Amino acid sequence: LLQLGGHKWLAGLKTLLLNVSRAVTRDVLIAFSPTAGPSRLNTTEKGKAGKIHLPREIFRSLSSRTVRVVVTVLNIQQFGMFKEVNQTAQVLDNTVVGITVGESSISGLQNPVQLTFAHGELPQGVTPQCVFWDPSKGQAGGWRSSGCVTQPGDKRTVCSCDHLTFFTLLLNPALDGSTAKAVMAVATAGCGVAMAFSIFTMAFCIFIRCRFRFEETVRINLGLHLNLVGSLFLLNLAFLLNSGLSGRAHPSTCRFLAGLTHYCLLCCFTWMALEGCQLYLLFVKVLGIYIPHYLGKLCLVGWGFPVLVVGVAGVIGSYGEYIIQTVDHQVIAHLCWITSKHLLVHYITNCGYFGLIFLFNMAVFGVVTQKSCSLQGTGAVQGYRKPWKVALVAAGLFCLLGATWALAFLTYGISSTPMFYLFTLLNSLQGIFIFIWFVILYYPKTKETSGSLSYIIRHDKTTTASQD
Repeated sequence: LLQLGGHKWLAGLKTLLLNVSRAVTRDVLIAFSPTAGPSRLNTTEKGKAGKIHLPREIFRSLSSRTVRVVVTVLNIQQFGMFKEVNQTAQVLDNTVVGITVGESSISGLQNPVQLTFAHGELPQGVTPQCVFWDPSKGQAGGWRSSGCVTQPGDKRTVCSCDHLTFFTLLLNPALDGSTAKAVMAVATAGCGVAMAFSIFTMAFCIFIRCRFRFEETVRINLGLHLNLVGSLFLLNLAFLLNSGLSGRAHPSTCRFLAGLTHYCLLCCFTWMALEGCQLYLLFVKVLGIYIPHYLGKLCLVGWGFPVLVVGVAGVIGSYGEYIIQTVDHQVIAHLCWITSKHLLVHYITNCGYFGLIFLFNMAVFGVVTQKSCSLQGTGAVQGYRKPWKVALVAAGLFCLLGATWALAFLTYGISSTPMFYLFTLLNSLQGIFIFIWFVILYYPKTKETSGSLSYIIRHDKTTTASQD
């Protein structure tokens, strides 16, 4: 206990010491609460605290006549301990209960130890899970549930475990089976719709590039948009193949599907980053920009860089079958993806990579919005005087820069279910949004398309040159 904090009396640590005879004829009952700590059961008001039930089997297996039972209640919020890396679940009342009997470790009990955690009505979208702290998990330790059975109730949850250690009740954000199936159905249907409109958008881009004469800057923009939409099409196709074949695919085929899906996802993120870089060059560095074979070099980065990442991930064996399941081990779906043993690869290459791209693109979006508003205020851009068109251009840029993907960071916690629906729906409609944005913004209805991005860029260049 001294190693937990450095001195004997620590705020948030409450301990009960009991000397129990080996010849005990009844089970030992102890009460605990986050505020009062552990105590004998008859001194605690009924219903206000949790309970610990120690079976007689524990004491009969010990060699000494008298053993010391140590029950410790810790407030981990005050200690800053027992926090797993990338932990998304909440610890009930920030309370961890440690139980020690004698000097040796006790495990493999036929009659389990029972801990009853008292609580009010739990929030929607969370599932209670009985866990214990395993110092050998990962680099800093983590929570495990093996050997423990969870029996949830309205006002209390009973944890039955076959060993003694530090226990707690985790509140995991989890989708129930029906909600998960509904989200998967929406995602599957949305992928089909997104693929159809991606084809329409690519055909429209090719048509207007061949039919109308645009300046070089706009032609580069169209080529950039064409590659982004193409990567979205491939991602949706890879997802449909993955969800359709992963449950019965050969392990080597599953690894290939996982790598393909990961590659398409990274391509989307990379092209979103290149869209942000292009907007930065056009609206911030508006003069003196000439890069030979510019679009070809962008394609080399957009399609080539993900190959390196996927290659490294494949060499270390990151790909395989990934099972999505609820806390009670109900299988929701089988996918070919980054395996559970290599989730760090997912956090770095997907979450971390997109997080950096999102921050950069939103900064660029802010600059572009500020410049567009300043031009509109001077009356230079006549085509943007209609409020609906201003909103449409902003929404199109928002989708183009991948802002809807940022909702994935909000799918953790008690609000995960509505965020899952919103994330799935908006990204399914992303192809439709981009198609409508392209048609209205780029299709020339008059001789001078003063509502297009090319006009803003030309005017911004002229204004900057005149000021210099």
